Amino acid sequence: MKTAWIWHSNGIPGKTNRQTIAERSLVDTAHKADITQSDVEKIITEFQRRGFIKGAIPAGSRAGRDFCGFLLEFWDFDRSPYVKEKLRKNHGIHRAHCLNALGVIRKYWVPAFQERLLGSITHQDIESFVDAIGESKFSATHKNQIIKAGKQALFWAFGKGMIDTDVTAGIVLFSAKTPERCILTPEAVQTLFAHQWHDGKAKLANMVACCTGMRAGEILALRGIDLGKNCLYVRHSYNPYDGLKPPKNNESRTVQVPFPTIMDALVRLAHSNPHKKGTEGFVFYSTLPDQPIDEKVLVRRFRVALQEIGFSKESAKQYTFHGWRHFFTAYMRDQVTAKLLQSQTGHKTLAMLDHYANHETVGDAEKIQEAQWTTFGVLIPNTIDIGKQKQGRDTHGRMLAWREEA
Repeated sequence: MKTAWIWHSNGIPGKTNRQTIAERSLVDTAHKADITQSDVEKIITEFQRRGFIKGAIPAGSRAGRDFCGFLLEFWDFDRSPYVKEKLRKNHGIHRAHCLNALGVIRKYWVPAFQERLLGSITHQDIESFVDAIGESKFSATHKNQIIKAGKQALFWAFGKGMIDTDVTAGIVLFSAKTPERCILTPEAVQTLFAHQWHDGKAKLANMVACCTGMRAGEILALRGIDLGKNCLYVRHSYNPYDGLKPPKNNESRTVQVPFPTIMDALVRLAHSNPHKKGTEGFVFYSTLPDQPIDEKVLVRRFRVALQEIGFSKESAKQYTFHGWRHFFTAYMRDQVTAKLLQSQTGHKTLAMLDHYANHETVGDAEKIQEAQWTTFGVLIPNTIDIGKQKQGRDTHGRMLAWREEA
């Protein structure tokens, strides 16, 4: 009994240290007691509060899942809870974007974080990863794409309570000046479109982009039903991964085209679609019934035509199809109000301007068409050769009849 009281006061003798009765009780509890998941989390929280540990991951918790598996699921369009949430709330996210991010995760994040748990990732881990990416010869834009793929997933996990802290907070992306888009002079454009292209479809698509500022995907998505009397109804965009999808910002718009030669060529091209789809068929159709021509064809044919009118091969490479959007905006900027210009390009910048731009006013279409005629009318040739197509005089009337039949 005397020995027991001594042990109670001074601790039980051990090989390397002494344990008090209270300490022995805690260890025994850990060994024998029926502890719940909630109890474990409370113990971890208390140990963190007292500074004994910096962190721990309870088995079976959401933070205890494989980190790389989490990232791969996050960007899997068909399995991702993040994608499902975005679609459920009508936010724009497309399969092509997810596929690009998934490729980045597989190539860069998975090799760097194999066998790590989601909850074990620290801010220093992310800093070290960013530093490693920074030492590569990639452009700043590509480096940022790599970082954002994981950063976005981790921030979402923090927002959903899967991890306790935002380990990406304070991560600074790489800075780089975005290269300015090269745009042609009006004189060069006039020469370009007066030149005989080898591909009439590509020439027409480039002319539409030049005079409307439409994106490549929006032009490729055009169907017979989208051709108005002197306008185009931009209801969709197209890419090979998502197919037809809503346009950027999820808002349809009407684009004015006051050039009869362009509208006539579009109607003739749509009417010549061989796939028997009626007005649902693509205007810029390909050999496949459910796909338009490849976007890459548009820029390749554009650059070939530039070389044929005197540009060097290296010089022609500086011009992209998207550059037409910059050309249109640059030359229309001083012709109409910002509100009218945004109604044509679909740009979204000032929130209040966007709010009021949703309401069309009387005469808007006429103002835009007048500005387009003044700015681009001299650039459009009197005739547009799109190859061997069905001929007809009243192409608009034929299109209306075609729609009624469909």
